[in-house]
Amino acid sequence: MLHESMETTKKMQYILNMSPVLNKDAMFSDGTEYYRTPAEPKAGDTVTIRFRTQRNNVDNVCLVYDGKYLEMKREKTVGSFDYYTAQVVMGKDILRYYFEIHSGMTTCYYDTDGVSTWHEERTEFEIYPDYHVPEWLKGAVMYQIYVDRFYNGDPSNDVETGEYSYIGDISVKVDDWEKIPAVMGVREFYGGDLQGVMDKLDYLQQLGVDVIYLNPVFVSPSNHKYDCQDYDHIDPHIGKIVEDCDGLLSPGDRDNTHAAKYIRRVTDKRNLEASNELFRELVEEIHRRGMKVILDGVFNHCGSFNKWMDRERIYDNQKGYEKGAYISADSPYRSFFCFKDQNLWPYNPSYEGWWTHDTLPKLNYEESEALCKTILEVGKKWVSPPYNVDGWRLDVAADLGHSNEFNHHFWKEFRKAVREANPEAVILAEHYGNPESWLLGDEWDTVMNYDAFMEPVTWFLTGMEKHSDEYREDLYGNSDAFIGAMKHHMRCLHMGALYGAMNELSNHDHSRFLTRTNHRVGRLSYSGAEAASANINLRL
Repeated sequence: MLHESMETTKKMQYILNMSPVLNKDAMFSDGTEYYRTPAEPKAGDTVTIRFRTQRNNVDNVCLVYDGKYLEMKREKTVGSFDYYTAQVVMGKDILRYYFEIHSGMTTCYYDTDGVSTWHEERTEFEIYPDYHVPEWLKGAVMYQIYVDRFYNGDPSNDVETGEYSYIGDISVKVDDWEKIPAVMGVREFYGGDLQGVMDKLDYLQQLGVDVIYLNPVFVSPSNHKYDCQDYDHIDPHIGKIVEDCDGLLSPGDRDNTHAAKYIRRVTDKRNLEASNELFRELVEEIHRRGMKVILDGVFNHCGSFNKWMDRERIYDNQKGYEKGAYISADSPYRSFFCFKDQNLWPYNPSYEGWWTHDTLPKLNYEESEALCKTILEVGKKWVSPPYNVDGWRLDVAADLGHSNEFNHHFWKEFRKAVREANPEAVILAEHYGNPESWLLGDEWDTVMNYDAFMEPVTWFLTGMEKHSDEYREDLYGNSDAFIGAMKHHMRCLHMGALYGAMNELSNHDHSRFLTRTNHRVGRLSYSGAEAASANINLRL
């Protein structure tokens, strides 16, 4: 299908190139403020739409929208170009439009695909009423920080070797930062923390960073923290530990008594409050330097050690904490999870886990109004004073509930709550596939741009799939395939979402771009760490 599209495009270009009059290369319009004012109109606004042609090159230009033809007026001439304008009133529905250009016997059309000899509805420009993407995000340079692996600014908060057990083995403190991480490295801690981020703000500012994107920072026993234990507090191991206890808990209080130090560190209110305060200071300093910061919102699932579940009995009998859903059928958090066999209570109740992982209980939004309200409060809390974070990156956002219908409902509510608390907070989602249905102005602002950036770029420049799972010789250096993929997927991102998208070559979920330049298929868990740097192409 893509091949046929390319052939058609070549024929179309030949026809236009044969015209001795019409200069198609001079024609231009897009959804930016230069060609659409206002660029993000509200319902009822009068929108001025512009189109550029070569000076004295066309007879007339028509704006075609909603089945109407509106002849555009030549507004001005600047240098070698004429600019045509027309005005339309924005309604409550999406406005779709394109341009029809006449010059002598030649008629052509202009839409998101550029100049063509016929019009296709799927390539029309679109304006979404009341869609506002914060201006600070558009074109911003983002810097992602996986906190544990960034910089150790405060050794006193380091996770200790043997401090606790996690997924069948003990936590490990890594002293050698040059050490290759273990394949199952989730319990290895290099000591990076928020003080380390604070210490490196001069460096980040010198790089020209506009936005800092922090991987999860809430309480969690893993180094990646995508298994949240407490959404209300920054983890003291990357925050601040002001109260440390070496003594074991009373006999019988826990089966996991060797984890007493960890339990005290992450449940003591003084440590939690001090860590939240350090985070507040960090955000304040980031803002003082003219930068923004967004947090990772992992709301699809939490950890089995989350205070709502408490399978590991971290919070059991701790002052100020309710019984977890795993411990008691009467827990106020019972409805937060999908328990499969209630007859097993109180012995080993089973529950739905994310991708079947029992350490990642899936949250049960459809059956718990209390959970929905709680997560909405979390969304508001961190973008509000005193923390004033500038937005959320939403982990596996389209998988939140058990149906698309519910997910759309929830994210509408989430957007309302967050934007009421902070009108300039951004909502940026992790999403694979077509995001159009989520980008209508009332849910997400934009997405991590896998389809219209990472994928086409990596196929074109390396021939590799973004996980290093496949090599495609036919896509390596194939400019037609690259341009076709970019145009096709960019069509799914209207202008505000496109300019605000998170464009990455690689991140924590994929192989590194530099590794892909070696054309070696296979993930490091199978190939070994040495394969990551073998035969890489530094010039690329």
